[in-house]
Amino acid sequence: VQLQASGGGLVQAGGSLRLSCAASGFPLAEVAVGWFRQAPGKTREAVSCISSSGRKTHYVDSVKGRSTISRDNVNNTAYLQMNNLKLEDTAVYYCATRSGCSANYRAPPYTNWGQGTLVTVSS
Repeated sequence: VQLQASGGGLVQAGGSLRLSCAASGFPLAEVAVGWFRQAPGKTREAVSCISSSGRKTHYVDSVKGRSTISRDNVNNTAYLQMNNLKLEDTAVYYCATRSGCSANYRAPPYTNWGQGTLVTVSS
């Protein structure tokens, strides 16, 4: 059972990235997926979640309108498309699974934490 986040990199402010969260060893379709980030010197922050069906999504205010979470249950992968990136989006991004995605998506428990992917936004 493993999640692997990828797609990070160095991008200029205003640019875009699509992060991927690939699951192996279990069907991602049965669980909600959350994206988190941790900037240097800061605590981990919940960014977004998507329900198992993909019909429910939630976003932290700081990325709302600039980001889109999605999933491809056939390919066992979830995504976070981030547009108009800002310097403050610089962080290590992680994905994890949860039983559901609701307004309290920031709350635990999340399981199956994957290794993160670094997003660096430059001016």
